[in-house]
Amino acid sequence: MSETGPDPRHRLVAVTLDEKSIGRASPDVEHERAVAIYDLVEDNQFAPNGIEAEGPFALHIGLLDRKLALQIRRQTGEEIVTHLLSLTPFLKILKDYFLICESYRTAIKTASPSQIEAIDMGRRGLHDEGAQVLGERLKGKIACDHDTARRLFTLICALSWKG
Repeated sequence: MSETGPDPRHRLVAVTLDEKSIGRASPDVEHERAVAIYDLVEDNQFAPNGIEAEGPFALHIGLLDRKLALQIRRQTGEEIVTHLLSLTPFLKILKDYFLICESYRTAIKTASPSQIEAIDMGRRGLHDEGAQVLGERLKGKIACDHDTARRLFTLICALSWKG
């Protein structure tokens, strides 16, 4: 980061989700996905490691043979690299995250504000844990800050959600 803001050579300017990986969802889920992509593109620090490639970058995220596929391209469309990550380290976190999200949606209808806040704190904690695991899995492949890893984890959730 420079004093004038993030280095434009180390950021994402476009993110897409593989349509074959996600399938159709409710309008609410589709909206959440669009917001997550917007938030990621608006604020991120992202750079492939060990590659003589300057960005900005475009990222295509999908699932391939039960692996997370992160296809990185230059903004011009030229492919730089595709990283495949096992989803196994994320499975328990994703399962717990989806359960707590369902509890949160149920609680909003009937629970007290303090109960809702407690559930939301647990949800955020699991989200942070997912981002931390993602950051560890990306070491040596992609440099990104914690907030970018959090936003990417949100998109992993979007890909994994079976609703």
